[in-house]
Amino acid sequence: MPENTLYYGDNLEVMRKYLPDASVDLVYLDPPFNSNRDYNLLFREQSGEPAQGQIKAFTDTWQWSERAYDEFCQTCAVPALVALVQGFVRTLGRNDITAYLVMMAPRLVELHRVLKPTGSLYLHCDPTASHYLKVMLDVIFGARNFRNEIVWKRTGAHGGAKRWGPVHDIILFYTKSDQYLWNRVYEPLDRDYIEGFYRYTDERGRYQLVSLTGAGVTKGDSGKPWRGVDPTQVGRHWAVPQSIVEQLVGKERAQQMSVQEKLDLLDSAGYIVWPARGRVPRYKRYLEMSEGNPIQDVITDIQPIGAHARERLGYPTQKPLALLERIIQASSNEGDTVLDPFCGCGTAIVAAQKLNRRWIGIDITHLAIALIKYRLSDMFNLQENTDYRVVGEPTTVAEARALAQQDRDEFQKWAIGLIPRARPYQDKKGKDTGIDGVLYFKDDLKDPKRALIQVKSGRVGVKDVRDFRGVLEREGATLGLFVTLEPPTREMVREAEQAGFYTTPLGNLRIPRLQVRTVGELLEGKGFAIPSAALLMGVAQAERVVPSGEQGSLEM
Repeated sequence: MPENTLYYGDNLEVMRKYLPDASVDLVYLDPPFNSNRDYNLLFREQSGEPAQGQIKAFTDTWQWSERAYDEFCQTCAVPALVALVQGFVRTLGRNDITAYLVMMAPRLVELHRVLKPTGSLYLHCDPTASHYLKVMLDVIFGARNFRNEIVWKRTGAHGGAKRWGPVHDIILFYTKSDQYLWNRVYEPLDRDYIEGFYRYTDERGRYQLVSLTGAGVTKGDSGKPWRGVDPTQVGRHWAVPQSIVEQLVGKERAQQMSVQEKLDLLDSAGYIVWPARGRVPRYKRYLEMSEGNPIQDVITDIQPIGAHARERLGYPTQKPLALLERIIQASSNEGDTVLDPFCGCGTAIVAAQKLNRRWIGIDITHLAIALIKYRLSDMFNLQENTDYRVVGEPTTVAEARALAQQDRDEFQKWAIGLIPRARPYQDKKGKDTGIDGVLYFKDDLKDPKRALIQVKSGRVGVKDVRDFRGVLEREGATLGLFVTLEPPTREMVREAEQAGFYTTPLGNLRIPRLQVRTVGELLEGKGFAIPSAALLMGVAQAERVVPSGEQGSLEM
């Protein structure tokens, strides 16, 4: 089995480079679409409004590119798909929607390639693009391998401007062949359904009356009369609840009995009711014997993540864990491999880990990868390089320097991600305030305290540390964390020492108020001194999945 892995990078390149043919059992993807929305805005202000810093784990930048279009048309190995996309461009024009389709087309081809013959794909999208994507999937997977268009009610009722209120998402379910894996999964019975249908009660509990016959005429015992009732006369046959018979006499004996003997058994055991009017008997289906309803293609029992839900991370497109668990349970077994090529905040990864599946996640920003790593740590106590690996992120100072030279903004986000639960920061008005990141921690019963972070990728000197001291004083921050790619000078270290110490209310621990660490030290695990057991992230922490009885501890 493949090792559990997070990949940083463009998922198209990652799949082509790292994922072999027929290596994945299940694909779930929730790709971004709306070009006017930041899909991976990780953090929100306490008011619930988007953080002014526009902190993004993945910004949808699918704007039209003639180069991308030409490259797809020249390299795609599925001629029918090329013709389809060209048709979209001719009829719809060169715009955001066709740019999105050009982006998605080669990725869907790669996802089809990496799926096993028994594998399944679930594409989560909104109704704006679902019809275009379905036609593309028909071409790639074959229309015969379309299984369902699943509707998930993602929000409560709200009004629309001269239209029906948009409250649902679409999930397109395709398989690679007709020999696909399927597990029967049940959803809980609705309370109103129970009250409406399980209306009767006896010493065994609540039950409903269900027909003992099924549609159609059959030969053999199921078509023969029983106690004067002949189902064949009305175009039906006996449909005996086999599970109840097996509970009463065992599976082996039940297989030896005729249909009429089974009906006699059920009647003598009190499972059959003869109506006062009419001659056709019915049987008692008890509530406690029901596994629920088999999952349907309209999902209304899984609620969206509420504002105060424990699993809420402040991620705008975060899907409920229960939704991903249902998909994974239906279309994979323990030990199977689940792939999410747009893994965002990692809900599919978390669900796969919880259900004992192997997993592969891909995302294009360091901030999203950092969030997933901390989520795995919070919920399962999983550690990078021990329980899973991360591919594509810098692991050495040389690689970090190369990232800084290529993209200083991504380097900054990556470096902040080396500090557990830190997040990028930007002034509400977009000004350069000398603050690159922030980390919240709580070491008493009062409000959370702040540790401000500054990241430097070029040459540094004592003036940089002195200026950062001024930022701490101006902002009234408790701690300052200074990250530098290059080694600090002696003057810089002495300047940091002049900031003094912070003493924690719990344990009277003396912590340097301004600390300096190199990227190399952080990569080696020599982190900052912070009351780590009380760290906050500015967003809700994930509910941890741990063995009963385990407790946390205060560490430095």
